[in-house]
Amino acid sequence: MAVQAGALSLAMSDEHEMLLAAVREFAQREIAPVAAGYDESGEFPLDTVRKMGDMGLMGIETPEEYGGAGLDTLAYVLTMIEIAKADASHSTILSVNNSLYCKGILQFGTERQKREWIRPVASGAEIGAYSLTEPMSGSDAGNMTSRAILNEARTHYIINGRKSWVTSAPYADRIVLFCMTTAEAGHRGITAFLIDSKAPGFSRGKTEPKLGIRASATSEIIFDDYACPVEQVLGGVGQGFKIAMTVLDAGRIGIAAQALGIAEAAYAAALGYARERQAFGAPIGSYQMIQQKIADMKTRIEAGRALIYQAILAKQRAEQTGGRYTTEASMAKLFCSEAAAFVTDEALQIHGGLGYSKELPLERYYRDARITRIYEGTSEIQRMVIARNELGMR
Repeated sequence: MAVQAGALSLAMSDEHEMLLAAVREFAQREIAPVAAGYDESGEFPLDTVRKMGDMGLMGIETPEEYGGAGLDTLAYVLTMIEIAKADASHSTILSVNNSLYCKGILQFGTERQKREWIRPVASGAEIGAYSLTEPMSGSDAGNMTSRAILNEARTHYIINGRKSWVTSAPYADRIVLFCMTTAEAGHRGITAFLIDSKAPGFSRGKTEPKLGIRASATSEIIFDDYACPVEQVLGGVGQGFKIAMTVLDAGRIGIAAQALGIAEAAYAAALGYARERQAFGAPIGSYQMIQQKIADMKTRIEAGRALIYQAILAKQRAEQTGGRYTTEASMAKLFCSEAAAFVTDEALQIHGGLGYSKELPLERYYRDARITRIYEGTSEIQRMVIARNELGMR
C-alpha cells in the first residue's frame, strides 16, 4: 500500500506490517471470542482493555516519554480497523483514549500536564474520557449549561452541571471536560479542564442502555461544586471550543477506521457465506443479485479506505504547516460510517434469516455500525462542515 499527495506519501513500513500482524492476532484470539458475551451483558471489558494497554495500543501516537507507543496515525488507523473487526466496543474505548483524551493534552497541554495526565492513560493503567455533550447540547456546543466559576482566591474553578453520553465514563479515571466559563460569549466562552474523577464533587449518573457498542460503557457525569485547580485548565481560558473541534478532527479519522473495520468484518462473513450457501443447486454467489451486492460492498470499503488514507496525509500536512484537516477527516468519517451501514445491511440480507439471529455476529455488526453516523459529529454535521469549508463559510 502506498498513497501520495504532493510531497507527502503514505506507505506500510516493516514496523506497520509487524504491528498489523500482532494486533490482528491479538484481536482474533483475545477479543473476538468474548465479544458476543460482553455485548449481551453490557459489561465493560476491563481485562482485555488492560491487555491492549500492555501492547501499547491505548496510546499509539503518544510519544514514549509520556507512556505511549510513539507510532504514527497510520499505525493508529490499522489498529482501529483490526480491533473493530473483532469488536466495535473495544475499538470505541481505544478511540477515546487515543484520539479524544491523549491527543488534546498532547497538542494543548503544558509539559507538566502531559507528564501527569497522559502517562497513566496512554499506558492503559487508567481509563480516559472526553466530555462535551450535555442533555440539551449536542451538535450546538455553544448551548451548554454547565458552568465553571473562578473562586475569590483565584485558585480553583468551581464546576457545576451535568454532562451526557460520556463514553467510558462509568470507568474513567481522568476526563477532558468542556464547560462554560463565560456564558455570554457563546462557544468562545467554553474552557477545557482536566478532571480527576476521584475528587469530591464528581459523580456518575445513569448508564445508557444502548442499541450497539454495548460493552463500551456510556453514562452521565455530574459536577456538584467540584473544585478544579487552575493548573488543570487545558490550553487557556476560552480556548475550549477550539480544542474540542481540533481534537474531533483526529477523532473522526479514528471513527472512520472503526466503521471500516465493522464493514470489513461484515463483508468477510458475507463473502464466505455467498461461496458456501447453496440454493437451486448452486452457490448463491453465482447469482447476479448477490454478485451485485458483493461488488457494491467491496467498492464502498475500498473507497472508504482511500478517503481515510487521504485524511492521514492531510493530517501530516497540517502538522507540518499548523493548519487543519477538517474537511478530509469529515469526508472520511461521513463516507465510512454510511458505507458501514450499507455493508452491514447487505451482509445481513445475504445471510437471510440466519443473519437476523444472534447465533451469528451479523446483527451485532449491524447494530454497532449505527452509532458511527451519530457520535463525534452526525452525518448531517459532517455534510455541513464539508460544504461550509468548500464554500468558504467557516
